[in-house]
Amino acid sequence: MILTTKARYAVMAVIDLAQDASDQPVSLQTIAKRQKISLSYLEQIFACLRKSGLVAAVKGPGGGYVLGKNPEQITIADIIKTMGEHVKMTRCSSKNGCVTPGVKCKTHHLWRGLENKIYEYLNSISLKDL
Repeated sequence: MILTTKARYAVMAVIDLAQDASDQPVSLQTIAKRQKISLSYLEQIFACLRKSGLVAAVKGPGGGYVLGKNPEQITIADIIKTMGEHVKMTRCSSKNGCVTPGVKCKTHHLWRGLENKIYEYLNSISLKDL
């Protein structure tokens, strides 16, 4: 499994937001600078995060972003899923099968089990844990 840069940056940015000690809204420019992420790329990421409710925008002077939920309610898996990432270790599809249409490959259950373990692990880690 290879996560896209977008998903990795989203995790980094949300952790940065959660760990900001000021308890004030944090600007994307501040996060971009601290995490060395392009501001325009971060804007795209935060648009997705805002739609999902993981972060909330605060408008006006001193505005920026805050977490949309308590840190213990947001898991790493939530962030990755919000970015449209899926842990997929096989090339199988439920309709088309693996290699032969309608037939699962010999390693199908092995890789599907690994996918489940990865999700289980990512779901077990909240922002509060970090």
